[in-house]
Parts: sequence; C-alpha cells; structure tokens
Amino acid sequence: MLTLSGYRRRTRLAAAAAVPTTVLAALTLIPLSASGDGDHWVIDDEHFSIAFEVSHAGYAQQFGMFLNAEGEFVYDEEADELHSGEVTIQSDSVFTNHEERDNHVRDEDFLHVEEYPEMHFRATDYDPNAGTLYGEFTLLGTTRDIELDITINRIEEYPIGGGILSSPPYVLGASLRGTIKRSEYGMTYALEDELVGDEVDIILEFEARRQD
Repeated sequence: MLTLSGYRRRTRLAAAAAVPTTVLAALTLIPLSASGDGDHWVIDDEHFSIAFEVSHAGYAQQFGMFLNAEGEFVYDEEADELHSGEVTIQSDSVFTNHEERDNHVRDEDFLHVEEYPEMHFRATDYDPNAGTLYGEFTLLGTTRDIELDITINRIEEYPIGGGILSSPPYVLGASLRGTIKRSEYGMTYALEDELVGDEVDIILEFEARRQD
C-alpha cells in the first residue's frame, strides 16, 4: 500500500475484518511482517474521511459517508514494510444527507446497526510494488477478502502545529480505493429489481501521525 516516490507512495495494504465491539473500540494490531519493529501510526480523526457510492436504480450514483471511525497501523518507512493495520467504523454514523434514507440504511435491510454496530478492516498483506493493500473486511458478521489501491500522498513533518514547547508531528497522508459486492455479505435488499446496486465503491482519505 505504501510506496514512496518523492512525497508520493503507493502501497497495497490488506483490508480488515469487522468485529462487533463497543463504539470506536481500541484496535488490536496483528503482525503482517516478521522483520523489523516499524513505527506506530494513529489516524487523526479530524482528518479521516470514509465515503461510498452505489447506483440508485441506474439513474445516478448515491454518495454517502461514515462520520465516526478510527484506525492505526505499524509501518516501517525506511524498509517500506507494513507490519499491521486496522480500521473500525461505527455503522450508525452513516450519512447520506437525507434523514429518512439514513434511518433506512441503518435498519435490517442494509447495515442492521443494532445487531452489527461496527464494521472492521484488517490488513493482512502488503505489496509496495503493486500499490495494493490486501486484507479482510467484515460486514454484517461476514468476513471477505478485499484489495485496496493506495497512494501515499505525503509523508514528512506537518506544516501546521507544533510550537515553542513541541515539535511539529510527523504525518503520513494516504488515499485508498476499493470495491465490494454487498450481496457477498448477505445484504440483498433491492437487488432483484436493481433498485440499489450490488457493487459499492469505497473511498478512504486519511492523515496519520507517527507516535514518538
């Protein structure tokens, strides 16, 4: 998922398995690479965007977001190795700019948030040459393999922040893209008449701070 060229990197990290836990539960990192320790990075919740788009009856793409999520990973910048990584998304934070629709997406037809309050994304492998992040994504209690294209946009000292008593944080910014089929997770509502598309495109944008 992370390959750097100047300020840019591409990498493929493995996406993650969602396990229902408490809201925005602490993440447990799993080893991806046996060599090296790497640095611990935490995604800045003020600069973390998760969006999706899906066809609405073939007329247009419906866009939406998840407003509450958190994540962290262990990455060795010098060796270009990802050791572990996870993201947890709060399902009921879905937002499509329409209250009635949002409530429908939260119910049993779609996200069933009372039964499955979280989605989870866990990295399992990483190919820096291909710019691909491999992993597992868990939705509605079902876990499937997923591949994400990733671009590391910039990694260096942050131009904002710091001060007399503190140095600027060291920040990695990344863009990820992928696609899932919701039917593979048991979400089949409105598929028969193609009122809602099966393929859902996923967009993640984040800034992560290295923990010193």
